[in-house]
Amino acid sequence: MDVQVHSEAPPERVYRLAADSSTWPEWSPVVRYERERAGDANGVGEVRVFHNKGRKALTREEVVELTPNRRVGYVLLSGLAIRDYHAFIDLAPDGDGTAIRWHSSFEPKTPGTGWLYRMVLQAVITRYAKGLAAHAATGD
Repeated sequence: MDVQVHSEAPPERVYRLAADSSTWPEWSPVVRYERERAGDANGVGEVRVFHNKGRKALTREEVVELTPNRRVGYVLLSGLAIRDYHAFIDLAPDGDGTAIRWHSSFEPKTPGTGWLYRMVLQAVITRYAKGLAAHAATGD
């Protein structure tokens, strides 16, 4: 999946929101965030648990990369019937704002279900990316 959106906010503001897991309920379908394990001094290694709107299952993710004002990377540990899920939120200056590219890859656990997960995750990631872009632009 690959979603690209624009935010009127500068990369620093977009990065601050994307890198701080506790802000995700403010701008995404995440209803509640819990930290299962703290990361290092920069946040890499954090294991976060998200309670998502409309889903009973929790998603557990580990933050695997934080490059200030440029990239947030994470992997799915559990919560979906997929494996090897890797996602990256890449940020680049774009005029007075930020180009946001949220892209991910995975393998389905059950053969023949990849198309369905790609369709659903494309829609979900689009909602996340648009929410991040809009919330960052409000300056909150």
